[in-house]
Amino acid sequence: MNPIPTVWSGSWVAERLGIELTGDDSLTDMLGLALRRNPKRAHLLVSNVLGKHVPQSPAVVYGHGVALGRRVRELLGDEEAATAVVLGYAETATGLGHSVADGLYLAPYLHSTRRPVPGVARAGGFEESHSHATSHLLLPEDPALLVGDGPLVLVDDEFSTGNTVLNTIRDLHERYPRSRYVVVALVDMRSPADAARLADFAHEIGAHVDLVAAASGTVRLPAGVLEKGRALVARHEPTAPDGTAGTAPGTPARSGRIELRWPHGLPDGGRHAFTPAHRARLERALPAMAARVAEALPADARRVLVLGFEELMYAPLRLAHELEQAVTAEVRYSTTTRSPVLAVDDPGYAIRSRIVFPAHDDPADGPGERYAYNVAGGGFDAVVAVVDSVADTPELHAPDGLLARLGEHSPHVLLAVVPSYVPEPLYVPASCEERSAMLSEPLRGPAFSSYAPDEVGWLLRDLSDVSLEAPTEEREEAIQNGGAHYAESLPVEYQPSERYQELFHQALDASAARLARAVGVVTETVIAELPHSRLRSSGGTPIPRPVLVSLARAGTPVGVLMRRWARFRHGLDLPHYAVSIVRGRGIDVNALRWLAAHHDPQDVVFVDGWTGKGAITRELAEAIREFEKAEGITGFDPEIAVLADPGSCVRTYGTREDFLIPSACLNSTVSGLISRTVLRADLVGPHDYHGAKFYRELAGADLSVAFLDAVSARFSEVADPVAAAVKELAAADRTPSWAGWAAVERISEEYGIHDVNLVKPGVGETTRVLLRRVPWKILARSGAGADLDHVRLLAEQRGVPVEEVDELPYSCVGLIHPQYSRGATGADGRAVTV
Repeated sequence: MNPIPTVWSGSWVAERLGIELTGDDSLTDMLGLALRRNPKRAHLLVSNVLGKHVPQSPAVVYGHGVALGRRVRELLGDEEAATAVVLGYAETATGLGHSVADGLYLAPYLHSTRRPVPGVARAGGFEESHSHATSHLLLPEDPALLVGDGPLVLVDDEFSTGNTVLNTIRDLHERYPRSRYVVVALVDMRSPADAARLADFAHEIGAHVDLVAAASGTVRLPAGVLEKGRALVARHEPTAPDGTAGTAPGTPARSGRIELRWPHGLPDGGRHAFTPAHRARLERALPAMAARVAEALPADARRVLVLGFEELMYAPLRLAHELEQAVTAEVRYSTTTRSPVLAVDDPGYAIRSRIVFPAHDDPADGPGERYAYNVAGGGFDAVVAVVDSVADTPELHAPDGLLARLGEHSPHVLLAVVPSYVPEPLYVPASCEERSAMLSEPLRGPAFSSYAPDEVGWLLRDLSDVSLEAPTEEREEAIQNGGAHYAESLPVEYQPSERYQELFHQALDASAARLARAVGVVTETVIAELPHSRLRSSGGTPIPRPVLVSLARAGTPVGVLMRRWARFRHGLDLPHYAVSIVRGRGIDVNALRWLAAHHDPQDVVFVDGWTGKGAITRELAEAIREFEKAEGITGFDPEIAVLADPGSCVRTYGTREDFLIPSACLNSTVSGLISRTVLRADLVGPHDYHGAKFYRELAGADLSVAFLDAVSARFSEVADPVAAAVKELAAADRTPSWAGWAAVERISEEYGIHDVNLVKPGVGETTRVLLRRVPWKILARSGAGADLDHVRLLAEQRGVPVEEVDELPYSCVGLIHPQYSRGATGADGRAVTV
């Protein structure tokens, strides 16, 4: 095969499919054409200067990226360039994007990835509709990297329809809104209609979008090109060269490993971000690393290929560029890929040969074929394969692996391994590490709960298939007589009447703005007063990043809303988990162990819906003290952040008014279809989380997401009042007075109950009494109004008297029937001994 094409490397496809490239004079020098094995697009624009499919001089590849970066810097000016972030696309543009960042010089670089990394939170993602592998993840080490209004520079190898860029901006603008975007590509091949669509979209979101490209033009596709392309691939696939030509059979290639001595802690690329400080470290280390590669090459090598690995493009490129300047041999650079392309050995076709080998990095989407194009028949005296340590596996060294396949086409194959950079976890106590490994990862929707998977992770055991429900009266007697704990069974889920559902929607309409304000106040207070976060923005400013841990299940909708507010107001994507706490039994210690192994306990903020008399507040404080004593793990703050604190039990709250929180009106159908939590020895073992059920069968009545959306839709209108309220709260004395507890003790004695656990103060707790327990009577503050409409309706349905009371510190109080006895049985059907 002649490595230097004498004809345009797109002519073979153009002649057979009628495809035309029109535009700048340099377009055909930069691009060739090939055929995809892809049902979404027939043709592939093959770049001659990208360093992916076509081996090219590293100086040419790197030079094109740096030149584009310098143009971006000229466009922005130094001041605005210093606030920019460069984002490249996996897998083809990871090296190009990094080179653009080098040309821009002042900005950090991040590239999308198709490789999930355990322990690293996702900061966003988007879809590339025409790609062979469509899903992109954004996994910056610093979650604040994308926060701010500085320009976002998006880099791809080609800009064909603009769909990928639109998807990216649409996703990121919702999370991290900004006023300016710059789109960078080697070639801009959009149609006028596509260009207009991007302009319209920019106007729609109120942002300015610039475009910088090395060349531009259009691709004209005739009718039926997709079907014709498929037929052409089918016709030529059986005889397409697979790279069998090369070294004579029986002549094994010489192999070896090059110890690069990559600088400790230096990222191997931009998967988790690469800063200007990282760049400076790499520049200092490159000459010595390139010298080690040069020393390993055979002395008579005239043509050398440095072959990168899929997303690992930048490190091999920089090594190749440095090597090119250090040796007399001709150095070329390209990388392997997961994209299937037809190979045809014709000078008018861009992909002359392919090497096929199995994946060797344990990919998340499972095993499959991988490819190296235009390497077979390239006349390379030596190939230096550069992979990251994740990909240095037995599969790489197998008889059919990449190294062996390269050895069929070059007499010398050398391997250089760059350490895969994974951000270190903030905090992993040794005492938790081993036991946490025995615990399962959090459950997420849609498999468990109707919430989106990124809204909350449930540190619970799925007991959906276990029968746990018992009639309310039977549960009540069992609980009061000591025959069962309330957490050992579940009440039968209340199915609201049509009238009751109407009340819920009326209450939600009336209170959504008030709820949004309370959500904003409590979230802003948490962020403002979290002193221990060590995460920093690219500018060095401390960025609080609390880990929200809601107390399931009443706290979970509030935790989701707080997470939404943090993203709406600050662009922060906060981790959020739900854990179980049981009165009299404490918090789930296994959930605490998992949290301590994955996050700094000092960053954990416990979240609940409201306070009544403060029993859970006291329960959590005692549970944390016992956990610290038993486990030797410190840092968890037992303070609870709540939406409403009518009992004056906590310092961090959205309001101290006792008003209706609509999520208290219903059970699972407003809490992600999750039951109250369960703790029973025969179901929950020593290494299990507390349990709960997912009521999938109630999906038709689910209002969970509707509730969240109704409240978060009001965020914009309450932003200013929230800011004012937070300032007032910061200056106020918020010391808990425990007035609610004192009131409950007084009511307990006045009504002859003599058990504070049977007195449930506040709208939320009173609603729970009516839905789950056997109520005796309801005390309502005189003139409480519409906030109690649903309480009055439930009381009417259950035949419970409502007593108007003056000077009640709460809007209402629910009294559980004292000494209830009816010969009940527990949830397991066994008789309860009285």
